[in-house]
Amino acid sequence: MIISLTQNKNFKLFKIISEVASRNGQSVYAVGGFVRDLLMKRKAPTDIDFVTESNGIALAESVAKEMDPTTKVSIFKTYGTAMFRYKDLDLEFVGARKESYSEDSRKPSVETGTLEDDQKRRDFTINAMAISLNKENFGELIDPFDGLQDLKKKIIRTPQNPHQTYSDDPLRMMRAIRFATTLDFKIEENSLKAIKDEAERLKIVSMERIMVEFNKIMLSEKPSKGLKLLEETSLLQYILPELTALKGIEDIDGQTHKDNFYHTLEVVDNISKTTDKLWLRWAALLHDIGKAPTKKFVNGIGWTFHGHEFLGSKMIKSIFKRLKLPLGQELRYVEKLVRMHARPIALITDEASDSALRRLLFDSGEDLEDLFTLCKADITTKNYSKQTKFKQNFEYVATKIKEVEEKDQVRNFQPPISGEEIMLLFGLNPGRKIGILKEKVKEAILEGEIQNDKTEAREFVINEAEKLGLEVKIKNE
Repeated sequence: MIISLTQNKNFKLFKIISEVASRNGQSVYAVGGFVRDLLMKRKAPTDIDFVTESNGIALAESVAKEMDPTTKVSIFKTYGTAMFRYKDLDLEFVGARKESYSEDSRKPSVETGTLEDDQKRRDFTINAMAISLNKENFGELIDPFDGLQDLKKKIIRTPQNPHQTYSDDPLRMMRAIRFATTLDFKIEENSLKAIKDEAERLKIVSMERIMVEFNKIMLSEKPSKGLKLLEETSLLQYILPELTALKGIEDIDGQTHKDNFYHTLEVVDNISKTTDKLWLRWAALLHDIGKAPTKKFVNGIGWTFHGHEFLGSKMIKSIFKRLKLPLGQELRYVEKLVRMHARPIALITDEASDSALRRLLFDSGEDLEDLFTLCKADITTKNYSKQTKFKQNFEYVATKIKEVEEKDQVRNFQPPISGEEIMLLFGLNPGRKIGILKEKVKEAILEGEIQNDKTEAREFVINEAEKLGLEVKIKNE
């Protein structure tokens, strides 16, 4: 089968590579994801891989020199690969190779091989196809494992024995699930069984590499597909046992609770319809993480999960550390949303006092909209009238919050009187009393006792300072 490349935007690039390889007496093929996406008519790639049955580094250097003698080529001698940037593409060249693995590492021993050897070592049939760029058969599809048929059938299948494929490089199990999720494909039966059988091998893979694949699943159109597969194959217990602990329904005296694992997946899917923010999706994934350790049956009441949002927020730092996720603002953002995700619901049922709304505004700050996005995604009831009522209540609270914000300006507000001004006013040095007075000003504003105003704040501080035995040293500002 010949694939026409003449209309491809990279046709000129392919012709140059073909000519350089011919002059060098080398073979050359486009392989992997580029071929897959071309056949699927997916968006243009940002990287293209090329294989030659001789020296990949030499071919890369020759091609780069032909295009622009000043091009910097990055060389990785251990793996016989080289890459360089061309316009908006990363081009990688490698010599065809065979691979063999040891039991305790996913890093292979490599030796020179043929194109067929190179295709055999690839993870899935849909990634093992090649297109010849050689002059004698330019554009020919080389597909020894029927990857094209698997593309048409939407199947993820390994070129070789799946048990061996996954045991050799266990990261491929994560990649299988990632491709099944992002492409909306099905993992072939034998391959799925092999993942279940080899799941424990995931332990030898670095968490950083696992998270790259996991986050691609999280950023997919419907993350629940991948999350369910991770749970079904037992991989999830090696990544997020706190999530699998949410699975199951208990019954005592005919009283049950919902399955919080599947509820969580539904919340993640709901939020994924409205946002591409990775860490907001993570907040959805972890929002009920504290429910397993706080679950309790109370006679006369039923199942409770009291304080699950607070415990859950405290669990997140250790989870992020273990998963090698960022420990800066991303962590603090997820902690905040998990800790606060029950607050808006409480305001709805309490007919939201202005004081409670001001506190929600102050505590959520610039993340208020994301908090509401999470809360709306958390509505998973199948009862249409209940769902409509909940959403209307949220809109009502959102409107009230907007009114309070416009009036009181408390979101991310800075105290209208600073610590320096308080020290000057009472002739004080830095100390505990300054902090006490600043906190009292904040509380008074949030409670609505005074306006978020400098004059009112100054008068309030003077009155409160008298209770602490302080005298004003400067009568006028």
